[in-house]
Amino acid sequence: MTITQQTLSVVEAIRTRRTVRHYRPDPVSERDLDVLLELAAEAPSSWNLQDRSIVVVSSEEGRAALAAATGGQPQALEAPVLLVFLAEPQAWREDRADVRRRAVASGAGNEEFAAAFAEASTAFQLDLEERGLTREYAVKDAVIAASFLLLAATELGLATSPMNGWGEEAVKAAVGVGGREDIAVALLVALGHPAENRPHPGRRSLARVVSRERYPAGR
Repeated sequence: MTITQQTLSVVEAIRTRRTVRHYRPDPVSERDLDVLLELAAEAPSSWNLQDRSIVVVSSEEGRAALAAATGGQPQALEAPVLLVFLAEPQAWREDRADVRRRAVASGAGNEEFAAAFAEASTAFQLDLEERGLTREYAVKDAVIAASFLLLAATELGLATSPMNGWGEEAVKAAVGVGGREDIAVALLVALGHPAENRPHPGRRSLARVVSRERYPAGR
């Protein structure tokens, strides 16, 4: 991974990132896209399951289908790339031996630790399933990865728009997973070069949004 332009600190990226709704038609370079996807994959994941996937949609046909799924939101119509972050609530049932091998190879744990970790992870997921929470946990993992990508895109001088307001079945059909109950759509992200400068919309004071130890009574 190589970033050649002047870089921002994480603090600067957080403070300067804006949700952009209008984009120039200029394409996103494959190099930049590869960097962003690599950094998104670095995001933390509960039990290191990495139970999320990203579908990159840049074709005219694919973007048109996703734009329709969003009700014609401008960023979906204009951005040259749309990223669909998918959550995989049943991923824990699949063979995750490759994840364990990588952990052992990197020195993050030995074979015994990896085996015990896998057993504990399965028990944890079974408990989530009993409580109907596997989808929620997988969606959280996918959204964390999307957040990493939003900040990384800011560093590269690209604009993003994390998008709600879409029909899940329509999005799933557009990316080839229509009708699959084992996959959930977590987030859509428009990506490209901004055609507007959006001012900071402001945030509530920390006194309003932060409390210590307990949530304020009566709020």
